[in-house]
Amino acid sequence: MIEHLLEYDTELFLFLNNLGSSTWDGLWLIITNKLAFIPLYAFLLFLLYKNYGLKSLLIFVVVIALMITFTDQITNVFKRTFMRSRPCGVEDIANEIRFIAVRCGKYGFFSGHSSNTMAAAVFAGLILKPYYKNLIFILLFWSAVVAYSRIYVGVHYPLDILCGMTFGAISGFIFYKLTKYLLKEFLNIRF
Repeated sequence: MIEHLLEYDTELFLFLNNLGSSTWDGLWLIITNKLAFIPLYAFLLFLLYKNYGLKSLLIFVVVIALMITFTDQITNVFKRTFMRSRPCGVEDIANEIRFIAVRCGKYGFFSGHSSNTMAAAVFAGLILKPYYKNLIFILLFWSAVVAYSRIYVGVHYPLDILCGMTFGAISGFIFYKLTKYLLKEFLNIRF
């Protein structure tokens, strides 16, 4: 059964990856670059500061650093445990994929980009929901686009993406709950 699931995953990867076009490669390489969204992160930190104040911002920064570290490290544990090769490293499909990423990497299950961006989207979306109720939908869409970019550039299968996004959503929610608790206990802020 697992073999069939992995076969379907490979077929879906090849279909989605081959939808790409050299016309759009540059855009997707920017989207998949971790540094491309620093302005978005800075803007979200500004919104947190604007709506919760400086003392709260310090808690947010510490919790966000812990969340990204946690999410990233658990992702690495899964990669080393399952040792599933990335599609760009599989010789059987090498001639069928569009590999445009800067590098391939060794293992791909599950996607760190997907888990980190989804954790950030869920966390920020929930924290800022009292002030910007639709922001979470924009952030979830952004996370999905970043996740898809990993298929586009040829470094992750759809299951890598789906599992990464699921883990990221759970992680973002857990750290949101932790932040609510810390804000209530230390700054008497409830929401």
